[in-house]
Amino acid sequence: MLKTLGIVDACYHTLRSRAKAARRMGGKSLLEWVVRRVTDCQRLDGVIAVTSSESGNRFVSELIPMDVPLFVAEASDPLGSIAAALAEYATAAAVRIGTDYPFVDPVRIDRLVADAQSHPQCDYVGYCCRNGLPAILSPLGMYCEWFRAQAVRTAAKRTTLAADRVHVTRYLYSHPEKFNIRLIPAPAQIDRDDFRLTVDLEEDWENTLAIFDALGPEQLDWQRIADLLDHQPALRERMAALNRAGAKP
Repeated sequence: MLKTLGIVDACYHTLRSRAKAARRMGGKSLLEWVVRRVTDCQRLDGVIAVTSSESGNRFVSELIPMDVPLFVAEASDPLGSIAAALAEYATAAAVRIGTDYPFVDPVRIDRLVADAQSHPQCDYVGYCCRNGLPAILSPLGMYCEWFRAQAVRTAAKRTTLAADRVHVTRYLYSHPEKFNIRLIPAPAQIDRDDFRLTVDLEEDWENTLAIFDALGPEQLDWQRIADLLDHQPALRERMAALNRAGAKP
């Protein structure tokens, strides 16, 4: 049995999310770019991409690198699809990475896995913002989540709420009375209201390309990105405005 599997969640359920996956940066699609970031991790025993069997997701197979397995689930919702993949790959735990996050950092993923392994009683380990909420709910777009495989399989069996079926881990962190939840403080340098690195709006995409062009493909760790944004007050002001408007991934 695998100890920790990296899962790139490509269970797209809207035309908008599918269109974003194919957009290009650095000669790669956004989906391929995220997959490659995850394969740079040192503490994952393997990396797969997961999608559903919906006809609208057939394009995913064309964007996934050939050396990364693609699991196509019969389930139509993301939670059911991820649960099926966990059963197929017989892993004890997994790290889920969303494909709206081009700047997800392999170092932060490895840090999360190391923390989870030192707290074996946990069902879910993620980062949290300074307000105490799970950072996966923030628009920063640089976070990932670790969870025990059995916890997600339990969630898939118990919940019928549409929001829980779409947002894979929502049932876990929304029920601390049922699951052992651990939240690690996010680095203060990026836990800010004027940082926004998700790709949700057209302006987000423009900002992503500007950061990519400024730093280059080999210098996209979270510290360099934070330092760059520190010196871009106009860009931060726009990001803050989008965040205040409630435009979230």
